[in-house]
Amino acid sequence: MNLTITLSLIAFVAAFAACVFAFLEIKRVYGLKRPSFKLTRHHKNPVISPLAVHEWELNGTFNPTAIKDDDGKVHLLYRAVGADGISRIGYASSTDGLHFDDRPMYPVYEPLPDYGMPASKSSYGPRNYDPSFYTSGGGWGGSEDPRAVRIDGKIYMTYVAFEGWNSVRIALTSIGIDDFKHKKWRWRRPVLISPPGYVAKNWLIFPEKINSKYAILNSIVPNIAIEYVDSLDNLTTHIKSTRPQGVQVGRKEFWDNRVRGAGPPPLKTEIGWLLLYHAIDKDDPDKYGIGYRIGAMILDLKDPTKVLYRSPEPILNPEMNYENDGKPGVVYASGAVILGDNLMVYYGGGDRHVCIAQTPLKQLLNWLVEHGKV
Repeated sequence: MNLTITLSLIAFVAAFAACVFAFLEIKRVYGLKRPSFKLTRHHKNPVISPLAVHEWELNGTFNPTAIKDDDGKVHLLYRAVGADGISRIGYASSTDGLHFDDRPMYPVYEPLPDYGMPASKSSYGPRNYDPSFYTSGGGWGGSEDPRAVRIDGKIYMTYVAFEGWNSVRIALTSIGIDDFKHKKWRWRRPVLISPPGYVAKNWLIFPEKINSKYAILNSIVPNIAIEYVDSLDNLTTHIKSTRPQGVQVGRKEFWDNRVRGAGPPPLKTEIGWLLLYHAIDKDDPDKYGIGYRIGAMILDLKDPTKVLYRSPEPILNPEMNYENDGKPGVVYASGAVILGDNLMVYYGGGDRHVCIAQTPLKQLLNWLVEHGKV
């Protein structure tokens, strides 16, 4: 009896091993399609669109950053392009992260001269605003694409101070959390943290200190580049990014073979920092127009210059009509929070609208671990 059981067990193990080897060989020869993963769009997208009664946001409301407070309330700071072609920062809030009913009639941040508002003799602007010519999201100057994080009782916001293509720099400002929650928009005077003569976009601050220092991500190509500083309130020197100018070559055999830049500030998860980013596929230029698509990567918690996992395909493509309105083929994620078990992504659709996409966070992380090993 024991010999019979032993022989049967050996036969079973041999048969199972043969099946495994056969499966691996079929996978090697023919390939097996990995499961696709996509964020789920909010059924009421877009959630914020231009209002004709607000001249300061008449031509676009898009590229929002998101902040979650201790009560679970989500605050958005979004880029608004006015009838004059100037970008300002608008505000909206929601108690559930989906319905943004609280939206003031005025901008909450105005660009200052030489910090986004062209004023110096070296800057230039149009005699008459023409959105077809001034193509930085349809504007010719102002405070563009804010990213904000909450650290040490303050909210720090970076934005692109755009003063025409001869001056595209990163500005940093801050506001106290109490002032922010009570809508007392007493922002600290901004400082320019990128050097003159260098086009800088998509710089992010990590939401907590790393190795006792503040971390400023200033590039994701050709490598993750991070500047560590002792203080965000007393920056006296410019940060020199290693990122070459223009759209950069990404992974040759993947969808992100042309990399644009980082998305929202990183979110801390159990497996590392979750960083969303934007890229395009040079081999598929017409399917999604301009083709800003969203991907995800996981960075090491202690050394975020190390990429642990990276999405083998985009998790959001510009497929909807509101993602092709204004600037065709653009989904541009600049805000994200974790609400309960869900990742909430706030993005600009077509350089004109604020939209939402979401997913159970655990599902995204599991997919990245299983299929995105670098």
